[in-house]
Parts: sequence; structure tokens; C-alpha cells
Amino acid sequence: MSGNTITQSVTPSANTAAALVNATATAFATATATATASVVGANPAVAAAARQTFAQSRAARELGLKRGEFDLAVRLGCIRTVPDEGGGGRRVARAEIDRVMSEAGFPDGLKKRVEAVGTSEGAALMDVTAARFTRFARLGFVVPVKFYLNRYRAVVWLYLAEELRQFAEAEENAPLLNGRTPEGLRDQLDAGLDLRARNWRGRHVGFLLRQTEDPWARAAAVASLLDPAQVAEIVADPYERAYMNRFDPERTTHGAPDSPAAHVAARIMTAEDPDEISWLRSDLANTLQEARAHRRAPRPTPKPATPVVSRERSELIEERRRLMEERRLSADARQPTEAFRSADVRQPTGVRQQAEVRQTVDEPERPRRLLGWLRRRNP
Repeated sequence: MSGNTITQSVTPSANTAAALVNATATAFATATATATASVVGANPAVAAAARQTFAQSRAARELGLKRGEFDLAVRLGCIRTVPDEGGGGRRVARAEIDRVMSEAGFPDGLKKRVEAVGTSEGAALMDVTAARFTRFARLGFVVPVKFYLNRYRAVVWLYLAEELRQFAEAEENAPLLNGRTPEGLRDQLDAGLDLRARNWRGRHVGFLLRQTEDPWARAAAVASLLDPAQVAEIVADPYERAYMNRFDPERTTHGAPDSPAAHVAARIMTAEDPDEISWLRSDLANTLQEARAHRRAPRPTPKPATPVVSRERSELIEERRRLMEERRLSADARQPTEAFRSADVRQPTGVRQQAEVRQTVDEPERPRRLLGWLRRRNP
């Protein structure tokens, strides 16, 4: 699914903005590849300098842009980023900064492309009232590019000034700018239609998909717009869900976690309409199949199985254990007798004979068997 599939399915008038964004990203990608190839082929020293990368904050200072302007330029494809080899956030190559700075009209031209305005400024650019401009946004004729929450937790939508100028200059839009709103559109507005959040989500997922080619990261980008319960139904394997969550795109924070502002932002970032959810679920299922074919999700290494001992072997081991135990008991029983015999050997012969005679006189010898005991009782 392209980033603007949902938007195009809702409002055909947003196709102009989507086509502009896609064409701009393609043009800049081609120019970047050409510039990088020419720089790298010059000499080793220049090639090493071209491979140098900067953090995004440093790149914004090099280009003379505010951080918000720089982030929007990256999302629109005006500035290309590369993954950090150390595992950190995305970075900007030195060659990319040189390419952007060498463009005609820099930096005013770049700032003009990333200029974002609110409702009042947008209405002034289109020479309409703020109420009419809001109706255009709710109907999906103009697509927001950013949003933030003010101190009253009200959502403030921002739009690209260049897209608003193009909408106002198009001849087919003159009746909407100057005449009455058609009855069919008024009925939709009266029914509560508001496509601003939905169109922003469609544009946002397009930004995320353009930043990566990894199938698992693309699946995570689509899943970021769905409720976790919806994702669990499609990605039933817990190991696949855990692996996909590693590529979860970074979300812009709005207030403290679990605060009212955070709940409002989460509601905007999560698909609500049934047809939008159906589109995202279908796209996630297709992207997940591509990810599985590209690379399987890692799983825990299974423990080696314990070898099965045969019954004959176990019986033999038990028999040996029993014999060893019997030998040990018999050895313990023989120890007192052997000690007594050793003591007899050490005594002189005369002393041993006197002891035997004394034992015979003092106490008769005890019979050792049952028959001797009976004979003693019955003389």
C-alpha cells in the first residue's frame, strides 16, 4: 500500500498533493545518486569525505534549518538520510548536505518547500475565510502534513503552503473558492464528516514506508496505525510480533505518558473507520508474507533432547548398582571380625589359651544354631 492509498480512496482532490510529494521524492533520489557517484569517483580522499555522516541536528545547523523544518524536509523526501552503522538514529551523509546546498535558490527554495501553515495562514494564502478553509480540510480537499496540541489540548493542523497555493491556482477549484458549497458536500459536513486525521494517517504511513526497504520495518510501519488487538489477530505468532516491534517507528510524544494530551494524540494516530482498518489489515497481511519470505523471525534455540535409555540398558545399570551396594554392606560386616582376629594374632599364645579356658569355665559357649539352642533347653 502506498502512503496515500487511504487518502486517494476518500478524496480524489488530494491526488495532486500526493503526486507532488512522490514526484519530488523520486527526483531528489535520482539527483542524490548522481551526485554521490560523481563525488566518490573523484579520488580516495574525496570519497572518504563523502562517506562522512552527521547527526540530524548537526545537518540541520549545516543547512540553516530549524529542527521542525529539517524533519519535514526529510519526511517529504527533500533530504535523504541513511541508517546509522552503530545502531543509532538515521544520519545525513556529507554528500547529501553538499547536494542540497548546491541547489539553485538555496536556502530560500528549500524553506519554501517545507513551509507549513495553520488554518488562519492557509485561509489567507487561498484568499478564503477560515471557516471555508476548515470545510475544505474536513472534506479532504487539503491534506494536513503535521499536527500538535496546544495548551488547551486542542488539535492544531498544519498544511504545506506550497500545496495550498497550487490548490488556489487550479481553475477547477474556482467554484469551491468563490461559490457556495455544493449541497452534497454540505450534507456530508452536517453528518459530521472530518477526514483530517484519516488523511494525515495516509500521508504519515507513506513517509514511513519511503524511509526503509526492509520488509519487517515496512510491516511495523503499517502496524503502527492499527490497534494492538488488530495486529495480534493478523500476526498471531508472538515471536514475529516481538521481532516486528523492534522496527516500530519512533512516535512523536505529546505530553506525559497516559496524560489527556497523549490519549488525544494516540486516537489521531490509530485508524478508526472500518474501511480504513480493512485497508491496513490487508496491507499488513501482504507485507508480513513478504517479510517472512525475506527473513524468518528469530526464535529461541531449543534445548538438546535427553537421550532415551533403553530398557535393557537401564536394567543392567540397576543390577550393577545393586551388586555394588551388596558388596559394600558385606565389606562393612566383615570389618569387626577381621579386627578381632588381628588382635588375636598379636596376643601371645599363652595369654590367648588362658583367655579361652576362662571363657569356658565362666560361661558356656553359646550355640550358634537353632538345634543347639533346643538341645540346651532339653538336656
